[in-house]
Amino acid sequence: MKKLIAFLLIAASIGVFGFKAVEKAHLTQNVTGYLKHAADANTVPLALQELTKVIDYLEANNLTEGYTSIFYRTPSDDIGFWYQNLKASQIELQNLKPTSALERTNVLMKLRETLTDSGRKSQVTYPKGIDVFPNNKLWAILLTGAIVAFFTGCILLIPTENKGSETQLTVEKS
Repeated sequence: MKKLIAFLLIAASIGVFGFKAVEKAHLTQNVTGYLKHAADANTVPLALQELTKVIDYLEANNLTEGYTSIFYRTPSDDIGFWYQNLKASQIELQNLKPTSALERTNVLMKLRETLTDSGRKSQVTYPKGIDVFPNNKLWAILLTGAIVAFFTGCILLIPTENKGSETQLTVEKS
């Protein structure tokens, strides 16, 4: 019975982790992947096309305002600011008239700086936790429970010593 409970706890926790991974994959497929494409685009029409895909998805899924944080609000968790910044970039790309190559390059560089965080490795900028927004509190509880369930299941699988029977060690003499 103890092993059955352990396996159920581990299976449930793996299920929660799996659902979270699926949500993260949806974000990559519909948002961050296209943002990376827009940031890497060499032409204004291509950048605009990729950025428009992201904005259309955000608007269709009501991801235009709110905070992804649970306990306290930080600027990095502000979906509204992030969305407005993307929208402003889209409008700037749409209003860009055929001009010199230098101006187009400057606009594309500005877009890249807007969409990515530079550091050791350039990464797309987005509010962390937007993949499960607006259910961030629920997911925090589920993931915490999954971690506890996983470790509890693992602990239950550790064999314990039988207290009812004594084991004797035999020592062989040579």
